[in-house]
Amino acid sequence: MFTSVILAAGMGTRMKSKMPKVLHKVCGKPLCGWVIDASKAAGADRVCAVVGHNADMVKEALGDVCEYALQAEQKGTGHAVMQAADVIKEAKGEVVILNGDTPLVTAETIKSALEYHRSSENAVTVITAVLDDAAGYGRIVRGVDGGVMKIVEQKDASDEEKKINEVNSGMYVFDGESLSYALGKITPNNAQGEYYLTDTLEILLNAGKRVGGYAVSDNDEIRGINDRVQLSEADRIMQKRINEAHMRNGVTIRNPESVYIEDGVEIGSDTEICPNVTLKSGTKIGSDCVIGSDSVLDRAVIHDGADILSSVILESEVDEGTHVGPFAYIRPNCRVGKNVKVGDFVEIKNSNIDDGTKISHLTYIGDSDVGKRVNFGCGTVTCNYDGKNKYRTSIGDDCFVGCNTNFVSPINVGDGVYIAAGSTITEDIPKDSLSIARARQVNKENWKDRRK
Repeated sequence: MFTSVILAAGMGTRMKSKMPKVLHKVCGKPLCGWVIDASKAAGADRVCAVVGHNADMVKEALGDVCEYALQAEQKGTGHAVMQAADVIKEAKGEVVILNGDTPLVTAETIKSALEYHRSSENAVTVITAVLDDAAGYGRIVRGVDGGVMKIVEQKDASDEEKKINEVNSGMYVFDGESLSYALGKITPNNAQGEYYLTDTLEILLNAGKRVGGYAVSDNDEIRGINDRVQLSEADRIMQKRINEAHMRNGVTIRNPESVYIEDGVEIGSDTEICPNVTLKSGTKIGSDCVIGSDSVLDRAVIHDGADILSSVILESEVDEGTHVGPFAYIRPNCRVGKNVKVGDFVEIKNSNIDDGTKISHLTYIGDSDVGKRVNFGCGTVTCNYDGKNKYRTSIGDDCFVGCNTNFVSPINVGDGVYIAAGSTITEDIPKDSLSIARARQVNKENWKDRRK
């Protein structure tokens, strides 16, 4: 077990946003959310986020996934960690310091750093990376025994130290007691008047403690997000991880570089995801499905064997063997049953469509309950809104709805009803009836001449 303290108090001015930096999202999850989840997956029994800028907004967005400590004034990284002093004192085991703007850090790296820290009997272990170009980073200066002697910032580094390509990630594993001791010793004796967490290393070395360095195997994990360009880069890297994980679990993804899948999406084996598909968080897709190009699914539940082609499905459920699209729009709170056909330019909203029904094209069904094996002709519309209130339409099993039918809700249509094309239905229809609701055709001969 260990305690994770996540530094999430900064404003992030380079993001040029009203929103705190740590709430900007990578693959559907806030930056800080990724770090919290990695901590928990690595085995943290307590997670404390140190918040500051727009603290209430951060707390509201993240919810009760962690504890919080407030850094009312931003006075450096050491000062930020001091705000979690009570949590640190109560820590069982190590304290891992992470940054709320490094979403690519993994649970595996945290666990490996902890194992190294324990086996080396370090008071603190700096998580490092070896870069081809270390410009701008603090350099890790190691002693002859391999331990870390100090961290030198770029502006303070000698020409020889600038040649070092091992850098500080800003993430650490501390022995809890050693961290409490060192925090009590650091001072703001610098030009910025801030408390630097890196000063704890020298304090612990002077106390005869060992300081080690653990280098990550994937340098992307230390990437901090400071602007929108870096946010986009992190999004691309995380997307690659997510897509590859799905493919390894038996999902076929055509042209994965074009497919955007957010965190938390579930996809069954032998499902095919075609190019330019967007799958938002909360979406669940069964096995043997095809999600066709240009589809967008947001918190949609798609059962086995369904086929979605170039369509949008929001907060709705599509059952087994159903075909949707192309160019269909299923809006929130819909349930579409088994072996249903929802064809091109069909819109469904807040409705239940039972098994075997066919809605082939150019139809709007809103606030409706539709039975089994109903056939909708082209151009059918449920007129569910009178400008003030919404009303429901109920259609029974085995009905045939002719083209260009309008249902003026509220309407109840019994089982086995036939409705003639071009009808405007304003009254309930009893079962097994034929309903014709249109004016008798009148032909006015020689009308063209009279018009002239």
